[in-house]
Amino acid sequence: MISLHELNEDDWELWRALRQAALADSPDAFGSTIAEWTGVGDVEARWRDRLVSVPFNVIAELDGSASGMASGTTPQDGEVQLISMWVVPVARGRGIGNELIGTVVRWASQTGATRIALDVQIGNDRASSLYRRHGFLDSGWANGPDAAHPERRMVRNLTSR
Repeated sequence: MISLHELNEDDWELWRALRQAALADSPDAFGSTIAEWTGVGDVEARWRDRLVSVPFNVIAELDGSASGMASGTTPQDGEVQLISMWVVPVARGRGIGNELIGTVVRWASQTGATRIALDVQIGNDRASSLYRRHGFLDSGWANGPDAAHPERRMVRNLTSR
């Protein structure tokens, strides 16, 4: 059974564990690195600040075990960014990604946003397919084909669904 839990700054240790696992498992999928969030960067105040500065943070539990996470940014010009999406490898293909996307989309709609966008790395076909199934369309390069980790921008219009 999948359950979703919206986080607040007091949940920083849970967020920290998942985020560090995500950065270790999929280093090319994120704008941050594990090195930036460990060692001297691994401090409680920084983790708490991340959960405050990004207004919507949610984790998914599968059978009581933290198995995925996603966040939504503050709307700017009607657009929310879906960021920090990740599912633990052993839980992939079990509907967690669907639940995480759905909850971030619902939250974005409640904020009054008219669209939701995300960036996905070239070659991450499984994630791209998941996003397409949820109505996201490719809208061009996020950072250009010559970037160290080229990404495509995908956008979903929230007013037409």
